[in-house]
Amino acid sequence: MANIGIIGAGSWGIALAVLLHKNGHKITVWSILQDEIAMLEKEHEHKDKLPGVKLPKDMVFTTDLEGAVKGKDVLVMAVPSPFTRSTAHSMGEYVDEGQIIVNVAKGIEEKSLSTLSQIIEEEIPKAKVAVLSGPSHAEEVGQGIPTTIVVGAKEKETAEYLQNIFMNEVFRVYISPDVLGIELGAALKNVVALAAGIADGLGYGDNTKAALITRGITEIARLGTAMGGRFETFCGLTGIGDLIVTCASMHSRNRRAGILIGKGYTMEEAMKEVKMVVEGVYSAKAAMALAQKYQVEIPIIEQVNAVLFEEKEAGAAVKELMIRDKKLENSDIPWG
Repeated sequence: MANIGIIGAGSWGIALAVLLHKNGHKITVWSILQDEIAMLEKEHEHKDKLPGVKLPKDMVFTTDLEGAVKGKDVLVMAVPSPFTRSTAHSMGEYVDEGQIIVNVAKGIEEKSLSTLSQIIEEEIPKAKVAVLSGPSHAEEVGQGIPTTIVVGAKEKETAEYLQNIFMNEVFRVYISPDVLGIELGAALKNVVALAAGIADGLGYGDNTKAALITRGITEIARLGTAMGGRFETFCGLTGIGDLIVTCASMHSRNRRAGILIGKGYTMEEAMKEVKMVVEGVYSAKAAMALAQKYQVEIPIIEQVNAVLFEEKEAGAAVKELMIRDKKLENSDIPWG
């Protein structure tokens, strides 16, 4: 049995808390919000973000960050990406040398262009930082619906340890050393999912969705490999797998926000309506900056940025994508 601190009580943090408790581990859940902790203690259910998923009576809920961090075998970092740096900074003084932190949020910091694990390593250099990602909506994991994900870590020993802690008959865990590729796939797919949602909001069909998914993973892999990620990672669970589920499911807050934008909502109005952090909005500008830095073309993500931040009409963005200069589908395939 491991002693685990869940840092963040959103839907994903709570779903993983339930999973890990079922695996026999001792769980402490932390939130900075007193009202949220009071609700969890009283109801033993997150009625706002994960309704219907009952939480065990022996699960501990707290606003005491020191108590949630100190002495834990593993810390699961489940705060939304905009709050990763500030939370990691606050945790730093309580983390022991070599303590394992597994980040499960997805995003890229706009200012620094750092991935979330890079932020945690910068703020807490004495920790061993890993990542967990894949096609894994919290709503389904909380209900025990079969799910498959990937744990990435620099050390194989750390990855295998986390694999053993998380894995069970409904939650299959693969491991990988490509931490950068895993995180880039996880963050960039949210931007493409906004595009898929916008297309849905405009009333487009399955052909459009398939095109966005297929060309979207091309953009993700193009940028990700230029930055040092492995192409194989983008062909796997945290690349095409996560992209498919995020573009297709109504569990996806990014797709839901995109649908609203396609129907005419502003970005701010859509985020307010979804009532959750829409990670793709925060990663979109960072993705454009990275593409410029590495001189990579990402036309879908470019148009998403124009719709989000430049008041471009969504239909016009789609039209511009369709009438771009003629291209080869794959320039690496010779004619003979």
